[in-house]
Amino acid sequence: MAVNLDKEAYYRRIKRLYSNWKKGEDEFGKVDAIVVSVGVDEEIVYAKSTAIQTWLFGYELTDTIMVFCDTKIFFLASKKKVDFLKQVAVTKGNENANGVPPITLLTREKNESNKANFDKMIEAIRGSREGKTVGVFSKDKFPGEYMKSWNDTITAEGLEKVDISAVVAYTMAVKEDGELSLMKKAAAITSEVYTKFFKERVMEIVDADEKVRHSKLAESVEKAIEEKKYLGGADPSTVEMCYPPIIQSGGNYSLKFSVVSDKNHMHFGAITCAMGIRYKSYCSNLVRTLMVDPPQEMQDNYNFLLQVEEELLKELKHGVKICDAYSTVLEYVKKEKPDLVAKLTKNLGFAMGIEFREGSLVLNAKNQYKLKKGMVLSISLGLAELVNKDAKKDEQRKYALFIGDTIQINEEETATILTPVKKKIKNVGIFLKNDDEEDEEEDGDDAEELLGKGARSAALLADRTRNEMTAEEKRRAHQKELANHLNEEAKRRLTEQKGEQQIQKARKSNVSYKNVSQMPREKDIRDMKIFIDKKYETVVMPVFGIATPFHIATIKNISMSVEGDYTYLRINFYVPGSSLGRQEGNIFPNPDATFVKEITYRASNLKAPGDTSVPSTNLQNAFRIIKEVQKRYKTREAEEKEKEGIVKQDSLVINLNRSNPKLKDLYIRPNIAQKRMQGSLEAHTNGFRFTSVRGDKVDILYNNIKHAIFQPCDGEMIIVLHFHLKNAIMFGKRRHTDVQFYTEVGEITTDLGKHQHMHDRDDLYAEQMEREMRHKLKSAFKNFIEKVETLTKEELEFEVPFRDLGFQGAPYRSTCLLQPTSSSLVNVTEWPPFVVTLDEVELVHFERVQFHLKNFDVVIVYKDYNKKVTMINAVPVNSLDPIKEWLNSCDIKYTEGVQSLNWTKIMKTIVDDPEGFFEQGGWSFLDPESEGSGAEEDSESEMEDETFNPSADEEEEEEEDSDEDYSSETEDSDYSASLGSEEESGKDWDELEEEARKADRESHYEDEDTSNRKRKVRPSAPPSKKKRRS
Repeated sequence: MAVNLDKEAYYRRIKRLYSNWKKGEDEFGKVDAIVVSVGVDEEIVYAKSTAIQTWLFGYELTDTIMVFCDTKIFFLASKKKVDFLKQVAVTKGNENANGVPPITLLTREKNESNKANFDKMIEAIRGSREGKTVGVFSKDKFPGEYMKSWNDTITAEGLEKVDISAVVAYTMAVKEDGELSLMKKAAAITSEVYTKFFKERVMEIVDADEKVRHSKLAESVEKAIEEKKYLGGADPSTVEMCYPPIIQSGGNYSLKFSVVSDKNHMHFGAITCAMGIRYKSYCSNLVRTLMVDPPQEMQDNYNFLLQVEEELLKELKHGVKICDAYSTVLEYVKKEKPDLVAKLTKNLGFAMGIEFREGSLVLNAKNQYKLKKGMVLSISLGLAELVNKDAKKDEQRKYALFIGDTIQINEEETATILTPVKKKIKNVGIFLKNDDEEDEEEDGDDAEELLGKGARSAALLADRTRNEMTAEEKRRAHQKELANHLNEEAKRRLTEQKGEQQIQKARKSNVSYKNVSQMPREKDIRDMKIFIDKKYETVVMPVFGIATPFHIATIKNISMSVEGDYTYLRINFYVPGSSLGRQEGNIFPNPDATFVKEITYRASNLKAPGDTSVPSTNLQNAFRIIKEVQKRYKTREAEEKEKEGIVKQDSLVINLNRSNPKLKDLYIRPNIAQKRMQGSLEAHTNGFRFTSVRGDKVDILYNNIKHAIFQPCDGEMIIVLHFHLKNAIMFGKRRHTDVQFYTEVGEITTDLGKHQHMHDRDDLYAEQMEREMRHKLKSAFKNFIEKVETLTKEELEFEVPFRDLGFQGAPYRSTCLLQPTSSSLVNVTEWPPFVVTLDEVELVHFERVQFHLKNFDVVIVYKDYNKKVTMINAVPVNSLDPIKEWLNSCDIKYTEGVQSLNWTKIMKTIVDDPEGFFEQGGWSFLDPESEGSGAEEDSESEMEDETFNPSADEEEEEEEDSDEDYSSETEDSDYSASLGSEEESGKDWDELEEEARKADRESHYEDEDTSNRKRKVRPSAPPSKKKRRS
């Protein structure tokens, strides 16, 4: 057959209908048969009769009468429709094979009265139960002679009609998985059209100050659904509007779905938009309010409306009465803002499915029906007739706020939003210039009208040169403000932290045996041989004939050598004053005790008569076993050290729902094992879980994520989801604060031996496939991110790096593209990743900024002065201005200098004496343009000389970077400048050298004087010596 009917769906749904009818609840208990008659009416969009046909068969069947009796089902339709219905009318004997009443198909005669068919159906109704009442949909009245004659027949027979619209609607309200997927798709298309078309169009209109009528804008939205790019891959023939889009602004608001967009021009205030898209007969709905320059009161009311929606979503669960949910929300509004109760919409939504609005399942105070898992509702909350006190025009005086979403009812969890379009103020607010600027502009316009064109341009030019600052000047002014604030804030912070000394951890004291009874009673110990007790990780050695235990932790290293007939075993121990490893810590619990530094044992390599083995065998075995035990102990210690400071995370709450956001075929970095493995990343109630193909699991909780970064594959070979964590997590026996999940989007290696040709079909096809692959991956990742943000109620927001603001630099060994996000500076495509949180940055210093150098270095100083500064080397000098502009926009202080500084020494000086540092000007020593008296400048220069000397390594690097020829020229110029006289050209070398020596002596004396003043040392040293002698 040309048109297929989903038999399984029909049998499932007809069983559900009969099951509810047999239960006899509400109106179902009053009817003996059910009659559904559908005529032809182009004007009727939604009707319960056509909805039940679509629900059962997947299609609307016009001019068809269905009679459902207790034990029989009759369908009266045209020949074509009867052929279509034969797919479910296969009978075996008297009972249908699928446990539902058998179907009798009657073919309608077009030119006859159909009396014979009507009589058969009336006879069946009479034979069903008591045969007195029929259930009908009283609101559905189809025109035409055929429908009229059937209705007359029922009336003539004296059958009582009972309206069963509500009970049938309740039966159909719980959606199956297939129906839910269609409604989710419809909601996704609505979200896409709103975000990519409507919102963008409104932004364009506001930006260009266009005059556009509401009705015209609504028409353009209807046309947009004909374009595939807004439909997320859906066939345009399966997509239609549930109702014409409703756009309202300028004081005229009606928060209903039955109104039509008027012909008034859109006003730039509160703009409400309601739109719903129907996909394969299933509806969805979305309502948002865009606000242009909203005053604070409007923003507060809008935020409150969002809170009300949150409260409603919490209440809408399986088994809850609709009226109870409504009452709870109303009580919340009365408690928080009682003055807004009267402004709130009278109902808060309705059930939705094949019909857009289910009249019997409206969210209001009277509805007694209980919500069930799988129902889909359109919730819509609005505040009408609100007054804007700051309004200057009539259109601004009154405004309304309206929000709505398509949601799915769950068992115990909060309802799921199927239209995840962001609706926070920052997402729906369009902020233009402030009022003062507008007033200034208006004044300027008036002045322009009064002045002639020439005078006007001259006046403007003069004004511009007088008042306008260049971008650099504005930047400097802002930086000056930041510098003052920075020093004050840092001083306050360090003063608060004073006294919080870092406690250095003492070396763990390892006791071998707590009492003598634990000592092993081995033969080797009695024979005065070296014995290794693996259980207690102890080496028992004979010392002056006494078996003495030493814990493995006390042994620094061990060596064995053979010299002639003897084998020597030398054991070195950790003692105070010995050079320990960097990780060992140089603190002993009791450093005044007596320590053994080393012990050497000697054994013969010659076998004596009667001996079973060579005496040196014991030393060889001891050497081998001590090495093994030492290795095991150090491995365990390293693991414990990794676990140190690990904050215990909450347990992951697994969501067993199959519709969890999930990404498959991802790799994890760092690797769980030595080889990289694929796996899937799934979002649960309170965190993510990555499961590898081998079964390894890595859990990342939402509340432990500091930055969630999505790096698209534009210009990259991988697409990445990166998580920078607040507290490290353990996996693969290591602790990690950066975890990322990625997949490759193209060939990372290229076959150079392959013959390349511009028009090679294979190459063109491969490029096309790669482009499609990139697009698919980007869509999948974006879809995952949107679902996660909805699931977490936007508490977890993914940041996307701004590639346009990116710059090249080498934070580690290799150069990479560093890109800012809204709250960090990152590179997540290379490993190790680079993530700097902007809120933690104190200031940024640019080093080696000189005209003759192509690169400079960036030093990032953190607010926590104990944290090591971050260096980014080899940043191209043409990135300097863009970086300054970006830092200035982020309110981060920056400075620049020509030298490389010794930052370890600088930070130690600041931490040791913060008061002294800030008394001498604080961070202003980095700023070449810092203002101050001569004394201050002297003290700063002294500080630079004493404390902030550039390290030798960095100076060497600088010399390597600069050209030799140029450096020799600069040296000469520096030397000549230091002589400071106009007569240098006439002096010979001897005179010049003599002058240089004098200058050196003078500067040396000055240095001594200033240092003496600074340190406040007593003026004469000799008298103190005399005092000591006396």
